[in-house]
Amino acid sequence: MTVIFNETVLKGAFIIELRKIEDERGFFARAWCQKEFTANGLNPCLLQCNLAFNKARGTIRGMHYQAPPYQEAKLVRCTRGAIYDVIIDLRPDSQSYLKWIGVELTEDNHAMLYVPEDFAHGYQTLTNNAEVFYQVSQFYSPEFERGVRWNDPVFGIDWPETENYVISEKDKNHPDYLK
Repeated sequence: MTVIFNETVLKGAFIIELRKIEDERGFFARAWCQKEFTANGLNPCLLQCNLAFNKARGTIRGMHYQAPPYQEAKLVRCTRGAIYDVIIDLRPDSQSYLKWIGVELTEDNHAMLYVPEDFAHGYQTLTNNAEVFYQVSQFYSPEFERGVRWNDPVFGIDWPETENYVISEKDKNHPDYLK
């Protein structure tokens, strides 16, 4: 039994699907395996797990990242409701530098997004009461926390909810990204 790794147009970022074994009870699936992540070139180190609960549809959290030497790889999954998960490649030497993708993660599709180190990450909730579970490769280090503005024109992220959104003052006031 293995998970299914689908590399995105952003090199090193993967949408990961479960290979379900189903019967009348429901299904069983492996969601993470150190050997499989390593074999696919992903960081298999998991040091911390985080859970975010979001009351209102349209809530935006992001765009966050950790600066060196505390860069994080993340494995993100929506365990309740639905989110539009967005990542931005901030690796200056990458062919996809400053490009972004958005992926719908839901409690029904069980998909996960693998976010490599040196990517900014955020999401917008598509339902009320959305819950997001993160597995992270690095311990959180507040002094190395960084962010870029969710609506910075350098990226041009196409968020699904543009009128009725909720965002913290901190996230709203992240600086524009300077190339």
